[in-house]
Amino acid sequence: MLPGSGKALLFDIDGTLADTDALHLEAFNQVLGPRGQVFDHARFTRELQGFSNASIGARFLAGEPPARKAAIIGEKEAAFRKLIAGKIQPVPGLMPLLALADRAGIPMVAVTNAPRLNAEMLLSGLGIMHRFTALVIGDELAHGKSHPMPYLEGLRAVNAAANLSLAFEDSRSGVQSASAAGIATIGIRTSLGHADMVAAGAAMTAKTFDDPELVKLVGTTMNW
Repeated sequence: MLPGSGKALLFDIDGTLADTDALHLEAFNQVLGPRGQVFDHARFTRELQGFSNASIGARFLAGEPPARKAAIIGEKEAAFRKLIAGKIQPVPGLMPLLALADRAGIPMVAVTNAPRLNAEMLLSGLGIMHRFTALVIGDELAHGKSHPMPYLEGLRAVNAAANLSLAFEDSRSGVQSASAAGIATIGIRTSLGHADMVAAGAAMTAKTFDDPELVKLVGTTMNW
């Protein structure tokens, strides 16, 4: 299949569209804390944030049989959904950016290592499910982030070219995934600082989607 020729905007979900990382940290500590794994913010950003559940289970629940491992990770995700219910708020500037992309006919793709149930809950909670042409779930592929496969799949889904597109990420593994796929990546600083994002491969970083530098870069790249 020939590579795509169009433009696209590709977004991680957790910590990028909505600032959810503190609640994920709380849910992990609820479930893994009694099993001897307690995380502060720094350890969370290094060892959990942006990683697939398969890799988290393999690392922190290595002694458990597969069915039990899946059940424990399921407990964590249920705890997170309970914590986030009714509290889903977009990162400032997101909605105007999505509206601009819609008006310009630029396809948008959500690319996440989160389970499908979580991803759909967050997109629905933000009221933006309809804006995304495709939803790519890392755990449903042979490789999740930090491998480039999820973003390559996102590009393929909308026939887009990496060098004409932009990605938005908040984690090291996510920035690595998108940039390894050849997509210029904007780091959203909900959890990590500028230096960490750039070290992972981000082209630039911003605290919010209404940051003037971000708005300018997106407008120039998308030609609107």
